Amino acid sequence: MPALKHRTLSAAILDQIRQTILDGSAPAGTQLRQDALAELYGVSRIPVREALFQLEAEGLVRMVPHKGAVVSDLSLGEVDDVFDLRALLEPRLLAAALPHYDAALFESLEAIQGRFVAAIAAGDVARWGVLNAEFHMALYGPAPQPRTRQVVAGLLQTSDRYTRMQLSTPAAMRVAEREHRGLIDLCRAGDPAPACALLVRHIETVRAGLRRVLGQA
Repeated sequence: MPALKHRTLSAAILDQIRQTILDGSAPAGTQLRQDALAELYGVSRIPVREALFQLEAEGLVRMVPHKGAVVSDLSLGEVDDVFDLRALLEPRLLAAALPHYDAALFESLEAIQGRFVAAIAAGDVARWGVLNAEFHMALYGPAPQPRTRQVVAGLLQTSDRYTRMQLSTPAAMRVAEREHRGLIDLCRAGDPAPACALLVRHIETVRAGLRRVLGQA
């Protein structure tokens, strides 16, 4: 039981620190001091250290000699690395999942799409990336490829930070909303080829938008 409590505490701290990075409260270059974070959350350094190691694995933090954990830069190289993998793996998952779709899954996709549209209308930035990842993982849920799904979940977690940047304009938000709707409709038609083709275009549209944003930055 104490071990379970410790893991739960570490996970909660991980979520809190991750959120400060994703929402921009801790921008690139910010030093994340273990002692300060431990004091902030009222814990020892151990769960903080574990959280920072996990954030390093997710690419949100890098360990710098004599400085410790620092929030990673937003880089074009990482965008291309992440989105190359997404464009390769996500269509594979969608094609494998589609034969197993049922009414309950379509109901879930429609509900997520409704929340996504509402978050856009409300300007709720904190929810955009979360709902985008939730939508994509729901698309791939029935795929009998659990390891690939796990990898893609990690890629979506990493790209959340970038997705929020890319969805920072009304035009980008309208495109994302329209393409998500198109994916649902093509999946209802049951033909994997056009659904996977739209999925690749959707991923590449986000990549192109991010490259523009980072280039301007």
